Amino acid sequence: MMISHGLKITKEDFIFGPWTVTTAKNHIMKSKDLERLTVELNLPSLPEMLFGENILRIQHNDGFGIEFNAIDALKRINNSEDTVQVACARQWQESRVGSEHPQEVVRPYDWTFTTDYRGTLIGEEMQMKVTETTERINLEKLRTREQIMFFDEVLLFEDELHDHGVSMISVKIRVMPTSFFTLLRFFLRVDGVLIRINETRLYHEAGQKYMLREFCTRESGIAELKSIPASLFTDPNEIAQHLPFKLRQCEKLELPERKHKAVNEHV
Repeated sequence: MMISHGLKITKEDFIFGPWTVTTAKNHIMKSKDLERLTVELNLPSLPEMLFGENILRIQHNDGFGIEFNAIDALKRINNSEDTVQVACARQWQESRVGSEHPQEVVRPYDWTFTTDYRGTLIGEEMQMKVTETTERINLEKLRTREQIMFFDEVLLFEDELHDHGVSMISVKIRVMPTSFFTLLRFFLRVDGVLIRINETRLYHEAGQKYMLREFCTRESGIAELKSIPASLFTDPNEIAQHLPFKLRQCEKLELPERKHKAVNEHV
């Protein structure tokens, strides 16, 4: 653990066979870095709490892997007007007449910071190959009681939408004796308007030559959730089961073959 400017900066590494799992947590980005990033991403504003140096990385000894970071998540935000988003923004704005920020909602970008980020493939010489698949992650197997050798959760960004909801994305990982599982979740709640969840699940079993990655979008207007207790609206785990799927995609991340494999086998 390192200490910087009086704030705790944590970095952990965990070895799982040929993989190194790294999590890093740092303080909120400084204003000068936020200004630079705003220009770079062509976004009028950024989330209130942006952890630009927070990261979860899963890297193979051969250099390839996948990581999850806030900056790449922000790059997936729509920085031009979206008719669906603007319609929601107007509805939200009408419900906020008289508030101290009555004109700050409708912007020429996705003001909810919705992102369909699924992780960033890494590797200088080789990367995993992404292909569509019908194979699904065995969730029943994940529910079995198994020793958790390593667990961590990393927050990438969060914004309270001027106290009228929340937009946040975080990633967590758990490593078991024979596999690891990662859940990246974007959660959006615009009070009185809608709830949306984008999730990316990543699963790998030791010895397999691939990872499975599942991405899904669930969404519902608040009006369609009248029979659901409002207390569940703030809990992504609870409300998710009440939101209909809007999109579901399954992918296989194939591990690259090592170069000069035949030579290495005789070394």
